[in-house]
Amino acid sequence: MPEMVSKTVFVTGATSGVGLATVKNLAADGAYLVLLCRNHAKGEEVCSTLKKLHPESHDPTLLVADMANLDDLRRVVAAYAEQGGTIDVLVNNAGVVCTQRELTSDGFEMTFAVNHLAPFLLTGLLLPNLMQAPEARIVNVASDAHNFVRGMDFSDLQSEKRYSTFKVYGQSKLANLLYTLELSTRLQGTKITANALHPGAVATGLGSQNGIMGKWIMKLLSPFFKTPEQGAATSLFLCKSDDVANVSGAYFVDSRPAKPKPWALDAGAASRLWACSSEMTQIDYPR
Repeated sequence: MPEMVSKTVFVTGATSGVGLATVKNLAADGAYLVLLCRNHAKGEEVCSTLKKLHPESHDPTLLVADMANLDDLRRVVAAYAEQGGTIDVLVNNAGVVCTQRELTSDGFEMTFAVNHLAPFLLTGLLLPNLMQAPEARIVNVASDAHNFVRGMDFSDLQSEKRYSTFKVYGQSKLANLLYTLELSTRLQGTKITANALHPGAVATGLGSQNGIMGKWIMKLLSPFFKTPEQGAATSLFLCKSDDVANVSGAYFVDSRPAKPKPWALDAGAASRLWACSSEMTQIDYPR
């Protein structure tokens, strides 16, 4: 494993589940953590917990922004990026699943916006900081839920015609994979890698924002799930392992390379999704 002491790792969705397990492990390794959280109080609680567990570790940096509000995300992250220096690893971990169609303040469908558009924008804003590192890694938490669809429905990216929880979530996770594929192509010739992973079915708070029914479903299914610590294992492998130092554009399950569905390897769809995402988020990635 490479030395993580004093390496800067930027993590989204770090207040619970896989994200929290990820940052606890990285703090134990001595990494300098930047945590992007939606809830300030929960973010402060995580920072306090990390310091109690590892008093010798660096004080985490807490950034508060709503991934569902691209202007909020742009403001907070751009301010950090201007003065934050080198980033060695970016972990795009935050995600949501909604049982009914909701719109963000930007007018985008919530699941697609938070799971795909937000990390697309975030990564673009932080790319100059990643480029400062001798070697950098981008780790995108995707999912085997891309099996729920059979390709990107470019005629209805915002799910205006028909809303199905599984289809919408699956399409957002397919977007993660297609984005990783195109990003890795665009990063060829740099010292930055980009890979995606499936954490497994994990007992987390994902979906709990959908009320009592969502919470009960998660509780009933939880005995069949991985623990957050088990779910974080592949994220941590991609953050730290020497085995993937020169691997980019790949998909990992249980810390091993895996082959996603063919529609997640469609270079044409990946390029088209990139163009749509760039237009929606109004960002041109630096070259």
